[in-house]
Amino acid sequence: MARLSLRKLSVICLCISAFLFLVITFQVVEELGQFDDTPVRWEAQGTSDLLTGDRIAGSSERRYPVIVWWSPLTGEQGRLGECGSHRCFFTVNRSYHAHPSTEAFLFYGTDLHVESLPLPRHERHQWALFHEESPKNNYKLFHEPVVTLFNHTATFSRHSHLPLVTQYLESLDALTSHAHLVPLAQKNRLRASGLAPVVYVQSDCDPPSDRDVYVAKLMRHIPVDSYGQCLHNRDLPAHLRDSTAMDDQGFYHVLSRYKFILAFENAVCDDYITEKLWRPLKLGVVPVYYGAPNVPHWLPSNRSAVVVDPAAPPERLAEYLRRLDENDEEYLTYLQWKYKREVTNEVLVSEMEHRPWGVQDLTQSNYIDVFECMVCNRVWENINRRKQGLKSKTWQAQADHLRCPRPRLFDFDVGPVEGPSLRNIWRPSYDQSIKEAQALRRLVVKNKNFTMAQFWKEVFRF
Repeated sequence: MARLSLRKLSVICLCISAFLFLVITFQVVEELGQFDDTPVRWEAQGTSDLLTGDRIAGSSERRYPVIVWWSPLTGEQGRLGECGSHRCFFTVNRSYHAHPSTEAFLFYGTDLHVESLPLPRHERHQWALFHEESPKNNYKLFHEPVVTLFNHTATFSRHSHLPLVTQYLESLDALTSHAHLVPLAQKNRLRASGLAPVVYVQSDCDPPSDRDVYVAKLMRHIPVDSYGQCLHNRDLPAHLRDSTAMDDQGFYHVLSRYKFILAFENAVCDDYITEKLWRPLKLGVVPVYYGAPNVPHWLPSNRSAVVVDPAAPPERLAEYLRRLDENDEEYLTYLQWKYKREVTNEVLVSEMEHRPWGVQDLTQSNYIDVFECMVCNRVWENINRRKQGLKSKTWQAQADHLRCPRPRLFDFDVGPVEGPSLRNIWRPSYDQSIKEAQALRRLVVKNKNFTMAQFWKEVFRF
């Protein structure tokens, strides 16, 4: 009975705490919403922080800095975020652009549009970029003139302020798990019954990596079962055909029967590594990987994937895969790390142990929250420096915080392509984005609003 009462008391305390936090957040929204020239203030009273306006005199003054998601990624009109010992007010409301408490603007790369930037930019305003997706979504960001406009970064590059290289990997345990591992003897029986040694599943066709052209050529030299819309030759069960089924146990069952999975990224950039690599490693299937040139830096062991050499013809890769398919002992060398449940790559181990966010883990913060708090804490650092009469600290994005080379096309012919193709748009698009990045830089440094007509005039100025 005493234990039950204690639990009830704990629940009541938790509910009261949550209620008080919501009340405080509401007060912040209300006071910031007054939008006058007076900073919002608060003072500590006992163990609770009570928001007050200018009517409170003689208090220890501190502002809640406002951080605006200029790209409405979170959709939150107002939230008081806890970041260690600091608090910041996060909002997607752009009307806070000129608010005296506004300190930073957050941008989601895919949704960054040049026609609406928070200009003019006050000297205290910090810009932060979050971009974990493919470069094809917004090529302008991948050039030095644009990426260096930002103070803080969270990107797939290991060089960014908050690297997201392993954003698709839940844990090392997920890599070493045998939950989906199919014994080689069973895979050999499936091969004898007609299952191809290689599987390919892609429905985003003709991306900048030109993967479909390479795979089409490869399919002429080794059997490949292709379940996606690209180069389709085999059907998935009806309930697994939707993109939302990619993490379905049934889909895992289909893939785990194969010896090899073609893990071809949609873009070829250092550190741009997606679930296409991690999924086969988790399933106990050898990935045949094409994408990040530095992928060996991140593999669980030095013999856990077949890394494609884009300079070599696909028939050479097919010959090597056939050899592995016919030689159990040699094939199993790619799975020894899996059978031993042993990740020997210290770089990967260290990254997973020290990254400050988690994936599908309720005990850890997600990377968006960590990104917000990184900016919040840096904002507070400068607020405190200004109070001490010190110069604000400057953080600066570098070119390698988001970088990807010009897309390349494979130079072999695979014959006519059925239907419309995007294959030939990526390189001109990349070249055009260089001009756009330079034009955007020139306009932003003028620190004035500009129209799209002015932007395009600047693009074609040279």
